[in-house]
Amino acid sequence: MPPLSLLLLTLASLPASESISPPMPPPPPGMRVLASDEKRLLTGEVPQEPEAEAPTAVEEPEATSEEVESESAELEELRALEGATLDPAARPSAEVMQSLRRLGLANPLRMRMLDALDEPTFREDDSLAPLPLITDVATFDVGQIQDRYDIPVEMQPLVAQYIQFFQGPGRRWFRKWMSRAARYVPVMQPILEQYGLPKDTVYLAMIESGFSAHAYSWAHAAGPWQFISSTGKQYGLKQDFWVDERRDPIKATHAAASYLKDLKRELGHWYLAWAGYNTGSGRVRRMVERHGTNDFWVLSEERGLAKETKHYVPKLIAAALVAKHPSAFGFSESEFEPEPVLEFDEAELTDAADLDVVARAAGVPVKAVQDLNPELKRWCTPPASEKKPYKLRLPRGAGTQFAENYKRISPTERLSFKVHKVKRGDTLSQIAERFGTASEAILQMNQLKSARTLKLGMELVIPVPAGKSGGAIASKVAQARRSGVVVHRPEEEVPAGTPKGPVATGPVKTEKVNGRTRVTYGVQSGDSLWVIATKFNVSVDELKKWNNLGRRTPTLQVGSLLYVWPDGAGVTQVQERSGTVVAKHTVAAAKPGGRVHTLANGETLWSVAQRYGVTVEDIMRWNNIKDHRTIPVGRQLNLSAP
Repeated sequence: MPPLSLLLLTLASLPASESISPPMPPPPPGMRVLASDEKRLLTGEVPQEPEAEAPTAVEEPEATSEEVESESAELEELRALEGATLDPAARPSAEVMQSLRRLGLANPLRMRMLDALDEPTFREDDSLAPLPLITDVATFDVGQIQDRYDIPVEMQPLVAQYIQFFQGPGRRWFRKWMSRAARYVPVMQPILEQYGLPKDTVYLAMIESGFSAHAYSWAHAAGPWQFISSTGKQYGLKQDFWVDERRDPIKATHAAASYLKDLKRELGHWYLAWAGYNTGSGRVRRMVERHGTNDFWVLSEERGLAKETKHYVPKLIAAALVAKHPSAFGFSESEFEPEPVLEFDEAELTDAADLDVVARAAGVPVKAVQDLNPELKRWCTPPASEKKPYKLRLPRGAGTQFAENYKRISPTERLSFKVHKVKRGDTLSQIAERFGTASEAILQMNQLKSARTLKLGMELVIPVPAGKSGGAIASKVAQARRSGVVVHRPEEEVPAGTPKGPVATGPVKTEKVNGRTRVTYGVQSGDSLWVIATKFNVSVDELKKWNNLGRRTPTLQVGSLLYVWPDGAGVTQVQERSGTVVAKHTVAAAKPGGRVHTLANGETLWSVAQRYGVTVEDIMRWNNIKDHRTIPVGRQLNLSAP
């Protein structure tokens, strides 16, 4: 074996550009995966939609803010910081460490170095000495600890600002992130390694969702890696009536690793891959081509990337720096409440199973089953079969007890499940009677508190007794009543699709507005704009104008309200909302010397000019308007020369 000094000399002489690690490959498409709402605490910005697609607005009643808060509030014990420290004097320099890493894990020279040094500090799985407290982030030389990360980290101004943000205003969020990290990082990092990704890429999930399985953004991105629906499906995450695999921390990590690997292959640098994860690879690729550089920091100075994307990379770097060395950045152990590491047994189910029955058979709380299976959208598992069983996670150690107890439960004491789509006129009692079940059981299975929450088009899981015995349904009813479910008598139920409030028909009210008569009219069955106009001897165009109904003749809803001015001249702007026409803005009475118009929501100077037979230039001149794009709704406009 060559002497250690020779090995060190050989290693130090290797130029950085001659890394023996295999070069990273080249491309696929990138759809934007939006960050969680926590990322906007610093930027104060609403994220842009991915240019490739807009998220579909699907109803997502299960991913409520209550669940996110509940998950955040129930954090448990503190995660231990890095293990036993080594004697700093015995450790090789950071430069040697960095050079050694560049050789790659399988390089023979690296292996000989490890054998010659016999230094545990070089082992990937050993802890390093904690850093001393960093008092001035802006001037800290991050190169001193670059070897402790397998992602590129730099101390750019925005990185320092984000570290200061995590230390200050964002501290309470970072505490939650660190507490959840104890649960998910140990299971996510091996998956990332499996795909050839750096382990520290896991901190992308930290800034996306704070490691929350139930995080759900305004843009319908879900889960710890915040996949929108289409990108999740593209990378194999199932989303249907029963499950949303974007929420599963293990399945979603496999998908995210594959997606990030594609982005890195396409864009060539991890900073660009991370930016592509946030905004879509197409936008990043065009920026690189337009400016002739793949330097993220240079590109972030140019126009073309959203502010959120420009902040995304420095935020990730800052999160990684602080998360791996919290004490160096001013966090104490007592601030964290680490959750237990994600560990579980698996049970294969060949039919849909009630989670209550599963929990009782396993001898664990139903909440423990739900926490381990966040992909489940219902109070039961999906339909399954012998050929395609459903793998359900159970708390570690509960698998054997479940298998023994579950097979003893008679099939007649279990529930089967059907799906019903709510139609107009449906009531809960009618649905229950149709399927031979109980209203309380339906509410419990669908996590509804009252029958009044039935909405047209919503899908319900209907628990149906598998046998003649009603024991399973009776148990579900008792559980529902204990949880506070409210069931109304059939005669008190409101059928789905019933309009809220009384339906007004015909002339409802006549009043004087600015000296003119205005009639509030309730649309009756058989009415049309032409019929109503004829009744009041006005024109259809006037009716549209008074009620802001647009050019096309709308379909009038029975009971919706229209304003009619039988004497013609008074024009009140109203707006139609969900079939009901309500007052919005009123045109002021003419002032001496000219007409005045109050700008309504949706109006432009052009539409006002067309209406009154004047030009946009005239209106701007008469009202001293410099920029027509900044006129607030409700401003009164003079429509004649002063």
